[in-house]
Amino acid sequence: MVARLIDGKALAEELRTGFKVRVAALSAQGHRPGLAVILAGEDPASQVYVRNKVNACEAAGIFSLKISYPADVSQKTLLAKIAELNADPAIHGILVQLPLPRHIDETTVLETIAPEKDVDGFHAVNIGTLAQGNPRFIPCTPYGVMKMLEANGIDPTGKEAVVIGRSNIAGKPMALLLLNASATVTVCHSKTRDLAAHARRADILVAAIGKPRFVTADMVKPGATVIDIGINRLPEKEGGKLCGDVDFEAVRGIASLITPVPGGVGPMTITMLLANTIEAAERRNWA
Repeated sequence: MVARLIDGKALAEELRTGFKVRVAALSAQGHRPGLAVILAGEDPASQVYVRNKVNACEAAGIFSLKISYPADVSQKTLLAKIAELNADPAIHGILVQLPLPRHIDETTVLETIAPEKDVDGFHAVNIGTLAQGNPRFIPCTPYGVMKMLEANGIDPTGKEAVVIGRSNIAGKPMALLLLNASATVTVCHSKTRDLAAHARRADILVAAIGKPRFVTADMVKPGATVIDIGINRLPEKEGGKLCGDVDFEAVRGIASLITPVPGGVGPMTITMLLANTIEAAERRNWA
């Protein structure tokens, strides 16, 4: 068996084509969707992520506002800018690129964003509605995963789903979404005993632990759907290439469906950010 690839790039392009229609309809009414992205510091990876988000907005017809600060920016300055954006009717979504400099309290910053403009889905109010099964904005990466499952005919109902990782950005909301979709969900993490045994039971296995090639072939149930959220750069002595949390070459001979890295979940993350921004604009202007 050789697993069929779940092509996140192709699905993202398909969805973005539909987004352009919705953006055009809003813009025709004078309500062009607007996204503000705040970047603090000079982290190279964060700069790439922000550039990709801004470019994706432009391609979809969404107005984007990039706001950059040096690494020593004060928390007071960040909070004041967020308050200004909360009150700006031209801005429908606000995103603060993570991680923030160490002297900034991440929770305070994220909780300052108005819930109705929290297109990353990280505000406690939005996480709460997700836990209740009635989400307003879903965190973009797990949202993208659910779209990929749907597009490939994978119904989580009644299936065993295992999520490796418990971050607020990926693991926890991923588990909630699968639970809301009627899967039986197990969350594994660094303290889990015999993690491999849990993983081998999974019909749907999601790796979001941030360790290169952590999931090996002996951890995967034959015929499972394997979703790799991780993105890691190997050391230069190993070629310096990007890889996921799954040992792709080994696992693709065991699984039935698998996401590649790159080209899998990554393109869908930005795509669902666009979706949330458009949704925010539609709710405010067409309510």
